[in-house]
Amino acid sequence: MRWEGQKVTEQDGGAVAEPSLLPLVGLVRTVRTPDFAGITFHEVAAKSVLNKVPPTSSMPFSWTINPFRGCSHACVYCFARKTHSYLNLDTGLDFDAQLVVKINAAEVLARELARPSWNRDHVALGTNTDPYQRAEGRYRLMPGIIAALAESGTPFSILTKGTLLARDIPLLAAASHSVSVGVGISLALMDPILAESIEPGTPAPKARLALISRLRESGLPCGVMAMPILPWLTDGDESLDQLFGALAAAGATGVTAGPLYLRPGSREWFMQWLGTHHPRLVPKYEALYSSGSYASKEYRDWLAGRIRVFRRKHGLEAGAGFFRNLTPTGVQAPAVRAAFDTRSPTPVTVQPALF
Repeated sequence: MRWEGQKVTEQDGGAVAEPSLLPLVGLVRTVRTPDFAGITFHEVAAKSVLNKVPPTSSMPFSWTINPFRGCSHACVYCFARKTHSYLNLDTGLDFDAQLVVKINAAEVLARELARPSWNRDHVALGTNTDPYQRAEGRYRLMPGIIAALAESGTPFSILTKGTLLARDIPLLAAASHSVSVGVGISLALMDPILAESIEPGTPAPKARLALISRLRESGLPCGVMAMPILPWLTDGDESLDQLFGALAAAGATGVTAGPLYLRPGSREWFMQWLGTHHPRLVPKYEALYSSGSYASKEYRDWLAGRIRVFRRKHGLEAGAGFFRNLTPTGVQAPAVRAAFDTRSPTPVTVQPALF
């Protein structure tokens, strides 16, 4: 994204718009609000929201959408931290607190999907930053995005840690009657104390388990990305047994699990956290990841074996499965727009404990 200087000073209720130090192309305004203490929103008018996945990628989808850049979930290990450096922002605190919001995402997407050249390839959301982070409660971008995808006949999937997704279950259920809809929840540990330390902005593990159950009760499939499994922290038999047992009890339709991935940008931030909270593990991690972003092959093979044991024990399918094409049941896409249009124009109240 290129830079372009703009200054805005205006008021919006309790939100205060101020001169921006980040001259983003398409910048509308920079906003701070008491409801999101410590977070700065850089609202931009995007020219495009569909991102083409390189043909050399092994990903099971061709396109992605990221309504936000940066993520207040603040997961210490997040592999997407490196992308903030492209904006001349810090991959640590700035990634957590300097959020770029594509406020016109739904409108731009609808235009892109209406092009004759659009082939209705699978579109994935949540592959970089979380579309249901807390900012979605303020900006409400996802209902319009869901409606645009369903109306165009485009299959899509969502991966999230955010229980705000519960707000849109009726929309997703309606969309699933006309296009393939995959939903995945990211949950890799059950210890609430560790979760609060390493994923400080995410909903608690129990809240995410409850969301899995709500999705299944609504008739939607729900796979789980149990990643990352943390060496010497969450890879023991007791931890894995507890995790896979809880996922099975919640109704997860499949699980993909794997070890921590430490790419540049996230590696430095994670190792700083590790040195503060678990200093005795620093030499072990340095040795385990001495060859690069991936743990050693020996460790990966060992962990894969333990994962198979507990996945089988709890009757869980291999693979999260939320990129699979599911056969629609015949309800037409306008049902999605109807659900969207009849929603209250005021923000939906979600229990604070779910954030």
